[in-house]
Order: sequence, then C-alpha cells, then structure tokens
Amino acid sequence: MAIIVDNDTRLVVQGLTGSEGRFHGLRNRAYGTQVVAGVTPGKGGQEVEGIPVYDTVAAAVAEAGANTSMVFVPAPFAADAVYEAVDAGVHTVIAITEHVPAHEMLRIKAYVDARGVTMVGPNCPGVLSPGKANVGIIPGEIFAGGAIGLVSRSGTLTYQIGHELTQMGLGNSTIVGIGGDPIVGSTFIDVLRRFQADPETEYVVLVGEIGGDDEEKAAAFIELEMTKPVVAYIAGFTAPPGKTMGHAGAIISGSSGTAQAKKDALEAKGIRVGTTPTETAQLVAELAR
Repeated sequence: MAIIVDNDTRLVVQGLTGSEGRFHGLRNRAYGTQVVAGVTPGKGGQEVEGIPVYDTVAAAVAEAGANTSMVFVPAPFAADAVYEAVDAGVHTVIAITEHVPAHEMLRIKAYVDARGVTMVGPNCPGVLSPGKANVGIIPGEIFAGGAIGLVSRSGTLTYQIGHELTQMGLGNSTIVGIGGDPIVGSTFIDVLRRFQADPETEYVVLVGEIGGDDEEKAAAFIELEMTKPVVAYIAGFTAPPGKTMGHAGAIISGSSGTAQAKKDALEAKGIRVGTTPTETAQLVAELAR
C-alpha cells in the first residue's frame, strides 16, 4: 500500500497546456503515473503528447476516468479550479500553485473537508509513492521504495532527507509535501493518521519549520495516537523573529513558533529531533536497522 497516490491514481492535470503544467505533467507520466487527461477551458479536443485535453474536469472524469487532480493553475484562478475538481467528483486534489490567499484557503478547506475530499497543498511539491505514482514536482528518481513515511512543510529538505535515506539503503512508502502556507488542505496530523493506518509504513519522518503551531499539535497527536516510531527535523533555528522566511507560514512572533519551541515540544513527547537533515536520516536508520 501507500497513501494518497498509488497505482490506482488516474491523474488529470488542470493547466496541462501551460509551460509548468506540461513540464511536470509529462515528468509525472514518465515516472509511471497514469496521467489520463488535462484540462484547460477553451482547449478541449487538443492533446499534449498523447494526453487528451478537456474543457472541464467533469469531462475528464466522465471520459478518461480521472480520480485525482493536480492544480497548476495561476493563483487568481486556483480556487475555482479546486472547487471545479471537487464538484466533478475527484477524490484527491493536489494543488501545486502558490500565492493562494489564506482567506480563500479557509473557504476551500471547509469545502473539501465537508465533502470527504483529500487535498494537499497549495504551495507544495506534491506527493510521491516510490515506484507507484508521482503527482507534483518531487524528483522521484532520487527516492526508493521502502517502509519510511515522510511528511514535510519544506520541499527541498524533503528531497535531501529522502535522498540520504536512499543512500543508506532505506526507502520511503510515501513522501507528502503538505506546503508551507498558513492554511493547507492536509495538516501534519491528517497525514500522520494515514501513515499510522498504512501497513506498508513502519517509521515516519516529520519535517517542520518555524511559524504556527502545527508541529506542537502533531507532537500531542503522536503521543496519544501513534504506535509507529517518529523522528523529526525542524528548520529555522537561525531565523530572526518577526520575519517571514521562505514560506508564507514561516513567521514567528516572540517565542511562539520558534524552532526551539517546536523541538522542545516534540522531545517532551519522546520524539527524537535531528539537528541537521543528515543527523535526522541517521536517526531513522538507527531505528530501521
């Protein structure tokens, strides 16, 4: 098994005819993902290297059997793209688009949650289940299949830790980049709950960063609900207070949301926290061997 995307994923790319959507959609297909359709209003009937393009997601679902959408639509139209995908009946929406307003994401999250749809993102690298499916911009070639689940607010740190695990002869069940915005479709807890239920996942790595309190909430959830070992890494120990660092959600106020506060909260629940990505990978390797 895997979580969120797997061999049964049938992907429609909203924005396939744009440069970014085309590039990554074709990369996902080259990886082995079933990319069955693209959607660009007004361009129905065209195709992108053999992938049919439809005017609506509803048509992609009805005619191509799409069950998962990847959103590569510009920010001003991304919210409408998500609503369209949900209304068309897809069960998973992975939004790569950044700069979606936080107030809009509040409405989107309420909408998808009420309908039982899984959403990942926005402003995220996507989801990869090695050897099964890659939906997003994660460089799948540096990951190997295995028993370690990886959930992260950071894209590049995800790649680094995953690659180091691969070099150690270890692999991942699924890699989930939840995105760095203040409001995202899937939180750490949402993904941790899925990893806990996934028989293929034996260990979990959580990669957090400064800002908000999601990591602290995840620590409490891990203590109460998870039986699988969890190792964590927090980015941003040298970030100056009061400044947004990289991600829109990476802002701290006083002592709230600091890397040290998050590390302390995790360690208080018995969760080992690496001081560098390399040490984090080594901590996981110790557990897995």
